[in-house]
Amino acid sequence: MASIAPFRVIDDGVMGGVSAGRLHHADRSLVFEGTVSLAHGGGFSSFRGPLSIPPDTTAIDLRCRGDGQRYRLSLRTGDPEQGQNYQAPFTTSGHWKWLRFTAGDFTARLRGRAVAAPPLAFDETAAFGILIADRQAGSFRLEIRELRTA
Repeated sequence: MASIAPFRVIDDGVMGGVSAGRLHHADRSLVFEGTVSLAHGGGFSSFRGPLSIPPDTTAIDLRCRGDGQRYRLSLRTGDPEQGQNYQAPFTTSGHWKWLRFTAGDFTARLRGRAVAAPPLAFDETAAFGILIADRQAGSFRLEIRELRTA
């Protein structure tokens, strides 16, 4: 990932929380780190940016290293701000690993809850992001080395 410019951090401050995430580059990786706080009804940090996926894609591969916490890979279809949000959970470790996600791994979600929606079609993706939530208070760090389609 060459630039973080098109990506933006979205924390629970949009609903009164005080979690704080940030993005930066380090050692050829995009680093997403910060602190999740449950104070004031909060409890999440995320980032998102534009992504176009070729029509013949059957899977997305993510190379990452983390802190042992649970994250969600998020794909948004349609309008990048208001479109349908699909999420696939994953757990990290302190070692670099490749994770593979197929369309069936994703569940449509709205404000943290599963919702009824058509299955994810990769070629309708307009935005990509990562979310940490699920009442995991404390510091977090996720390094992303590569995202590719298969």
